[in-house]
Parts: sequence; C-alpha cells; structure tokens
Amino acid sequence: MAIRTELSFRIQNTPGSFSHVCQLLNAERVNVLAIMLEAGGLIRVVVDNPVHAGGLLREQQYRVEEREVLYVSLPNNPGACAAVARMLAAAGVNVEYLYATALEGHPMATVVVGVADPQRAAAAAGL
Repeated sequence: MAIRTELSFRIQNTPGSFSHVCQLLNAERVNVLAIMLEAGGLIRVVVDNPVHAGGLLREQQYRVEEREVLYVSLPNNPGACAAVARMLAAAGVNVEYLYATALEGHPMATVVVGVADPQRAAAAAGL
C-alpha cells in the first residue's frame, strides 16, 4: 500500500478530448499508473510524476486539483477487494470512490481509493 498523488480535472465531452490528454502526457513521457474517466468528463489519474504532469496540464489550461489517495496492490484473485473493503470498513473509513485494474492471469491488481484522510485510513486499516 502506498499513498500517491491523484490529479483530477475536467475535459470536454467531445471526440478527441481524451486522446489529446493521453497524447500530451505521452509526449512528456509521463507514465499513467491508473486512470478513470467519468461520464461528465472528470478524469482522475495517478501518474509516475504528478508534479510534472500537473504543471503540464495547467499549461494547457486544465484546472487540475491534487489529492492524496490510497494506492493498494493486492492479489488478483476472488475476495482480495472484499478483504481491503472489510479492513477499511472495520476502521470506520468511508470510501468516497474507487477504481481498479488488473490483467487477467497476472498475479496482482491495483486499487485506487479516495478517502477523506489517506494517512489516517492507511494506519487505521493496517494497509
């Protein structure tokens, strides 16, 4: 488990908007570790260099917000996500949002969890 910086910003709901963001990050060799695009155009992204990526996006006039999130690696098998959810619930931590990814056949998965206080949540849940 780690605490990472997540960048969030809105894009227009038009063809090519998401592609533009991806190409922008790629051109600067920013590696996307996790990303979520909501229907309203909100992007949440965890990258390898949030300082550089945030500055780059701001230069392109995106209104970027930063927040700390839980970045949890867990086994890619049935029940692993339930175990993390159970630990957070037992610690009294409210999950505001969550997104995850895993490759079929790969032993590990990654979950990004948005909570009010990631430092306290990680300590309380024993993550």
